[in-house]
Amino acid sequence: MEYKEPNIDKKLLQPYNPAETEDRIYKQWEESGFFNPDVCIEKGATSPDAKHFSIIMPPPNANGRLHAGHSLVMTLQDIMTRYHRMKGEKTLWVPGADHAGFETQIVYERKLEKEGRSRFDMKPEDLYKEIYDFTIESKKFMEADVRRIGASCDWSREKFTLDPSVVKTVQQTFDKMFKDDLIYRGDRIVNWCAKHQTSLSDLETEFKEKADKFYYFKYGPFTIGTARPETKFGDKYVVMHPDDKRYAEYEHGDKFIAEWINGPIEATIIKDDSIDMEFGTGVMTITPWHSNVDFDIAEKYKLDKEQIIDWKGKLMPIAGEFEGQHISKARAQIVEKLKEKGLLVKVDDEYKHNVKVCYKCETVIEPQIKDQWFVKMAPLAKRALEVVEAGKIKFYPSNYEKIFKYWMENTIDWNISRQIIWGIPIPAKICEKCKKGYSDLEDELTTCDCGGNLQKDTDTFDTWFSSGQWTLLALGYPDLKDVNIYHPTSVMETGADLIFKWIPRMVIFALYLKDEIAFQDVYLNGMVNDEKNQKMSKSKGNVISPVDLIDIYGADALRMALIVGNTPGTDIALSKDKIKAYKHFANKLWNIARFTLSATEGIVCDPTFNEYTDSEKSLIEERDNLISEITKEMDEYKFYLVGEKLYAYAWTRFADVIIEESKSILNGEDVNAKMARAQFLLNTLEKITTVLHPFMPFVTEELWSIIHKDTGLLMVEKWPKINN
Repeated sequence: MEYKEPNIDKKLLQPYNPAETEDRIYKQWEESGFFNPDVCIEKGATSPDAKHFSIIMPPPNANGRLHAGHSLVMTLQDIMTRYHRMKGEKTLWVPGADHAGFETQIVYERKLEKEGRSRFDMKPEDLYKEIYDFTIESKKFMEADVRRIGASCDWSREKFTLDPSVVKTVQQTFDKMFKDDLIYRGDRIVNWCAKHQTSLSDLETEFKEKADKFYYFKYGPFTIGTARPETKFGDKYVVMHPDDKRYAEYEHGDKFIAEWINGPIEATIIKDDSIDMEFGTGVMTITPWHSNVDFDIAEKYKLDKEQIIDWKGKLMPIAGEFEGQHISKARAQIVEKLKEKGLLVKVDDEYKHNVKVCYKCETVIEPQIKDQWFVKMAPLAKRALEVVEAGKIKFYPSNYEKIFKYWMENTIDWNISRQIIWGIPIPAKICEKCKKGYSDLEDELTTCDCGGNLQKDTDTFDTWFSSGQWTLLALGYPDLKDVNIYHPTSVMETGADLIFKWIPRMVIFALYLKDEIAFQDVYLNGMVNDEKNQKMSKSKGNVISPVDLIDIYGADALRMALIVGNTPGTDIALSKDKIKAYKHFANKLWNIARFTLSATEGIVCDPTFNEYTDSEKSLIEERDNLISEITKEMDEYKFYLVGEKLYAYAWTRFADVIIEESKSILNGEDVNAKMARAQFLLNTLEKITTVLHPFMPFVTEELWSIIHKDTGLLMVEKWPKINN
């Protein structure tokens, strides 16, 4: 039996204090260099031949502080990273920051509005510099928040989406895709936000239920229905299904004269099977410039298209007396005029429909035809589908695979042009005469094939164009040093709402640029809601700041509250009571350690000790079975179960039962029994501390330093191996 002089650490005599501990420990971790897998290899914590585990941080927007959703993402990814590092793997977690083009410009525009300024009154270069300075300053706060959560990412490899190397590679990708005929310039329908004066992709719009009036008007011999009479000035085509027996007497191409808003017009009948015979009267006029459906019909039959609404949401000269009026104000007057002409048939006052809005300002999107850059999605999506169907990428939860496939099977060409200053410039030239577009990386082209002058495109890329390349860009692509080791990445962990936004684009770009998958697994988390499970929003006043919660309860408590009971893909209700409960758990671990080290003072923990009684052997089997079980579940991404089981074992089983039973043994006269129980307690304390580390890294690291007298960091200790 080996004894040491009694020397209980004085820290254990005080309650555990996260505020005193966490910053100090994170500084130790950073200074150790162990966040970097290269340092782990150099210092012998990882074998050079070990398999790799890599994960790329979804780069938080560098325009503000982290929100509750970020804290869940960071916690999940840190659990994965710490677990695989403790397994001895070459573990790399690359942090990043996103310039978040449109979102950041909106944030800054709000700031300008408060100052009585407008971006439309500023020189582009001045606006860019102001936003850049604002973003770089905000980025510091965001990174500080990531550290507060305990993220053990390799800061030496951090990437910003506006790093010069990233900008260069993104522009090279555009050039390559242009030359491969995967990008084209064309007049197509885009989502136009009149408030922010830019086109948006479908990913940057949302549908909002709205109650409007639905109007029925006489249009020649037909009755048509619409919720938007202000778009109807240019309507000169009426469309019906070829099988609709109500209109069998009419032939495709027939013409007739109809009295309309500003006088009689000649209208043409179009028969097309895209029309829903059951909706309204089964007949509709089309407005090709201001509707995706109508645009497609016009393209199919090569029909005229005319702009009715300008870029600021006001009616154009075709509207006659209504020219210059905003569409929201003109609608009632237009309806009144049609009524006076005897063309208003009836009005449904409660017509509920989903209206597409800008996801940042909720301005109703106005479909507009605009000359933009588009990515041909069909051939790229085909390859993405093939790798998923071949089982090369797995989804957690598995039902999200169907959602991924749906979006890849129903792609539309992607508008990547944005009319904002903040972002990566599109390296292209546009002909003033014929509008033909050219990729021009070197800024050398001056004249179009038609003889017209070329002008530099002033648009920037949709943020998803750069973010879609992130698994490669974050690893330094086209430099292959890290790419060849850590790509494909092991797992992409992100919000479930990105299953049709970001995930497909990363799969597509990795296949296109590197001919390999971007990641092997996709783990999708749900939304973090308030304690009533309502979505957090500033307007509701229910936004919870993770940093404020850490200040009160500690990072470990917040992390556990976010993980336990939180199954993949489902939303979680985050309450202060739940976080407070896990702060008590951190204190319980502290008390467990204090009792164990006090009760066994002077005894050295011996992992090779084997003189256990049958009682300890049974307890060891129970403990080791648990560790084997949770190890399997860690590999299966069942962190919500592991956290719960460790909590139950440490508190309910180890503290409340085993320790209580041990007190009489440790106070007894049987020296061998006392030693056997002491060794079990010490070994179990170490194992509990070790396996809880990925979940509660701060308190466990502090306990490890007390148990082992600062001889090494727990973050690079080996995960327990159980020989069953």
